[in-house]
Amino acid sequence: MFECLIVGDSIAVGVANERPECVAYAKGGINTHQWNNKYRHENLTAKTAIISLGTNDHKHVKTLVELNYMRGRVKAERVFWIMPPCNDKFCKPEVNKWVEQVAKEWGDTIIGTQRLQKDAIHPSWAGYKELANKSK
Repeated sequence: MFECLIVGDSIAVGVANERPECVAYAKGGINTHQWNNKYRHENLTAKTAIISLGTNDHKHVKTLVELNYMRGRVKAERVFWIMPPCNDKFCKPEVNKWVEQVAKEWGDTIIGTQRLQKDAIHPSWAGYKELANKSK
């Protein structure tokens, strides 16, 4: 069992930089289906797990199915979901709804930040620190 596990996309990579004590299975640009395929054999047992997935999903990804599949593999005492950003430049309301649904079904905690880079997707350095602190 890991003390701390971070799974997901480039946002997870950024949080992992702020939480070097955590094991990270994260890759920039990866969608939920790709993540499930790439990391299908990894141990996802930890005291604390931090998940950032869905931001790179598109209409051909069955996001809700993929999120549920991944979450079913995570065995952790505490699980934090990083909510994908939703603002006037970037928003995927369906994805956010599904992240919220899966987190609620499992009794997990949702965290987020409004401190974003100019792309309106990725957290700023202060945003990554905020997410890292919220997940402790």
